[in-house]
Order: sequence, then structure tokens, then C-alpha cells
Amino acid sequence: MILPRRYHPGALDMREEQIVLETDRYRIVGKLTLPSEGYRSRLSDYANQRDREFFAVSDAVVTPLDGPEEIRRASFLMVGRVHVRLIALAAEESFG
Repeated sequence: MILPRRYHPGALDMREEQIVLETDRYRIVGKLTLPSEGYRSRLSDYANQRDREFFAVSDAVVTPLDGPEEIRRASFLMVGRVHVRLIALAAEESFG
């Protein structure tokens, strides 16, 4: 008897990167899960995938660009690729 294989998230070699993402209306700071190495491990490669319609952001802090006092938090957020105007690794960029 062959038992079905179980999904083991630890088997995938992934990493979380802190990112800054902006749409026309919001700045979103959160974590994006990327491959640890190899194909599409760079943020630019990941973001430029033609088949990617959404970015899954965890531990997100959402700030309206026109009202920075209205900060919202979300443990998980899907952001439509067509709405993204800027995306960068938070550790490499200085925004403010």
C-alpha cells in the first residue's frame, strides 16, 4: 500500500523579505515570501512574473498616502499586481 505524500512547508526553501509596496492610494509595509535561491529568488524576478496577478503580503501595515494618521494592520493581504506602482526591499530603501 502506498501512502499519499503529505505537504511539508519546511521542505520548500523559502524566505520572508520585508518589503515596501505602494499603490496610487496606499503604502504597504509587510513580508513577502520568496524562494531562498535560484530562479525568481530576487524581488525583481518575482515581481515581473507575467502569471502573477496578486502579491500575498503578511504582517501588513497599510497607510493611506493622503492621510498617514489612518494606519491599518492586516495579518494577510492580497494586493493586485495592476495596482502596484512601487515595490522594494525595505532594508535597501529609505522612504519617508
